[in-house]
Amino acid sequence: MRSAVIALMLSLVGFDFAVSLGGQDQRPRPPITGIAHVRLWSADPSAAVDFYSKILGLTSRDAGCVGMVRPCFILSEHQQIALAKGASGSHANLLAEVAFVTTDAMGMHGYLQAHDIRVNPVTRDFNGAVHFSFQDPGGLPITFVQPSALRQHAASGSQISTRLIHAGFVVLDRAAEDKFYKDTLGFHVYWHGGMKDDETNWVDMQVPDGTDWLEYMLNVPADADKHTLGVMNHIALGVPDIHAAERQLRTNGWNGTEQPKIGRDGKWQLNLYDPDGSRVELMEFTPVQKPCCSDYAGSHPRP
Repeated sequence: MRSAVIALMLSLVGFDFAVSLGGQDQRPRPPITGIAHVRLWSADPSAAVDFYSKILGLTSRDAGCVGMVRPCFILSEHQQIALAKGASGSHANLLAEVAFVTTDAMGMHGYLQAHDIRVNPVTRDFNGAVHFSFQDPGGLPITFVQPSALRQHAASGSQISTRLIHAGFVVLDRAAEDKFYKDTLGFHVYWHGGMKDDETNWVDMQVPDGTDWLEYMLNVPADADKHTLGVMNHIALGVPDIHAAERQLRTNGWNGTEQPKIGRDGKWQLNLYDPDGSRVELMEFTPVQKPCCSDYAGSHPRP
């Protein structure tokens, strides 16, 4: 009888141990509140400075950039656009990295490891930001950043926008991306649509604890050329008034021929291109008419 009791106790201990091990996959996901920065490849970052600092009116900074990627351009005390030098033609996909804000970088690192996602070690910048990087299922470099104490940044009168509201990238395997962004990280569909009402060319995946989003760019040929990839892999800056933003762009020296238009999502927008061909989309925060294809399923961003 005694041996049976001991065996039962050992089996219960083993059961608890197995549950404990299995429970590692159930650790809570730390909050993901928005986009921290987007990094773009540039054949000549010094030439691109004129576009980002003069045309967009952003403050250029050589120190204090998250991950020490230089130069970076300041949208606000917690968002940046960064450039990284790459030989001309070496990076057809000009989108080099998307970074998300989390309140707990170490917790997020452990959470991803528990879900069998290979991640690089956690590092800390001299300015106190904690971050780590890895690749999503499509090979896009992703970084999670736990920012340091907010730094003060006063926008100049020539600054076009203070908000990076989304980043778009080509997706060849939506199921794989959904498994990661939706199932693992908790992103949800904000809106989806296409050039025709019965098509889905764009899927906006909103962060779980904020209003910024990623935009899946679907149905893009796997052998798309650099120009097409520059259009598809893009960033979007939020503005309260697209026509006022266009006037400021002209004042800043922009001489583009594109005009503001209402997109299929019901929002006013205007497209610009940096010297390397990366599209920078200006977009109003809220729609002015009913969108095509689907209703919005999340809160709109604010200035």
